[in-house]
Order: sequence, then C-alpha cells, then structure tokens
Amino acid sequence: MSRSDNQIIRPMAVAGMFYDGSPDSLRAQIRDFFSKASLPDINGEIKALVVPHAGYVYSGFTAAHAYKTLKGCKYDCIILIGPSHRDYFYGISVYPGEAYSSPFGKVPINKDIREELMKFSNVIVPAYEGHRSEHCLEVQLPFLQYVLDDFSFVPLIMGEQDKHLYMELSKVLVQVSRKHNLLLVASSDLSHYHPASEAEEMDKQVIQHIESFDSDGLMEKFENRILEACGAGPIAVVMKTAKEISALNVNVLHYCNSGDITGDRGAVVGYLSAVFYTSSS
Repeated sequence: MSRSDNQIIRPMAVAGMFYDGSPDSLRAQIRDFFSKASLPDINGEIKALVVPHAGYVYSGFTAAHAYKTLKGCKYDCIILIGPSHRDYFYGISVYPGEAYSSPFGKVPINKDIREELMKFSNVIVPAYEGHRSEHCLEVQLPFLQYVLDDFSFVPLIMGEQDKHLYMELSKVLVQVSRKHNLLLVASSDLSHYHPASEAEEMDKQVIQHIESFDSDGLMEKFENRILEACGAGPIAVVMKTAKEISALNVNVLHYCNSGDITGDRGAVVGYLSAVFYTSSS
C-alpha cells in the first residue's frame, strides 16, 4: 500500500495486465467499447448491474453494455461486490483505507456508508484480505470513472459464498438503500474452461435465474456445482436486493465467451452483463 498525507490508498494491482495502464489508451479503448454497444430502451431508475471482470480484451465489450446504461445517472454511492480469487476467509471484507487507485485518478471510499454497512452486520468487517491483489473490483473503476461524474464507492469482497452470507448482505443493503440512492454492482465471470457448447448450456442456466429473479435457485445450483459463476454470491446479492427495493425489471444486455474473441472454443470462460431497474410509471 502507498501512503500519502496519512491516507491509505489501495494501489493498482492489474493495470497493464487486465487493462491498459495509460490513461489515454484506456480512455480510447472504453470509448470504442461504448460506441459499439447497443442498448434496449430502459425506462426506469437503474439500481443494479452484473458485470464481468476478465481482461478488457475478453470481457470489456460485455461490461460496456452495462456501464453505458449509466449515462446521466447520479448516485450517493456505488457498492461494488466481488468474490475473492486469492485470499480465503469467512465473511465480507470492506477495504479500510481512503481510496482505490486507477489510471484515471483515485476513487474515494464512502466512509459514512461503509460505517453504516458494518453497523448493520458483524459479518462485514474492515480488512485488507480480499483487496490486496484482487482484480474483480479494480477493473470496474475505469468504466465507472468514464461514464459517471465524481462518485464514491464501497468495495466489498465475499471471502466465502454461501446462502447465509448472501442473505445477510442483501438484508443490509436493503436497509441502507432506504436512506441512500445506491448503485449495486456484482462482479462475476461465468463458467470456466469448458468446451464452448458445454459452457453455453451452463451459462444459459445463470441467465435464466437472473431473468426470473431466482437468487435462491442460483445459489443452490452454484453450491451443488451444477452451474459456475465465480461471483455467484455477488450476483445473488444484487438480484435479491433489487427485488426487495422494487427494481423488478431486468435485462441481460450481452453474453459471450472467450472463444468468441480468441477463436479457441475448446476451453472458454463465459461473460455477461445485466441491468436491474425500477418501472418509470
């Protein structure tokens, strides 16, 4: 970690690997993604997204579909929720520092809402575990910085993904959503390293659960290894929370797998983006 003016700033861990570390090149890449992404009409207030977290060359275009829906939106805080790929721990860790770094500049952590989340549940704890070298939240920040004006966020990592933690975090987010205008973002890829035909069949099940708001069914199949999503817990959290706060409309905006980009369809990773929103009437 780097320190400046007694602040703890989480440094970039995957710049130059998952995305371009040059601000100009990164901005041009995101601009290109946005220019090519086409969206359905969305008449309502956007409350939650599901986005992938692979390298931009693989999943950036898919992610751009979700982030493009945020043009003109304003929020009190963005809640980023992802899985831990490197650290094992039980519970949900929230970064205790001041900000995350990005090629576009520092993104401040909303301390007040961080405190509210921890006040409502003892499973949300301040910790560096899950944040040090984790990529799943970091890769979302340049997209958010590109499309939104100044914003703050709270980074949450689920060390374990089980029904208790998913239900607990959703309950807390519903409570905090009653006081603040939040955007919830679940970071997850889908199936990993199956032939494309098998991957697509597995990923269809995830899509079906998302479109039917069946978060319990998604978690049950994830725990029984019937489907794969490295961030099944975060997806289930935003699905359940969206339903509880009356964001009852959902669109799966884009789906692809790594074979669509590389041409190698022997062992692929799946990616999707989705948006949850309220009715305008």
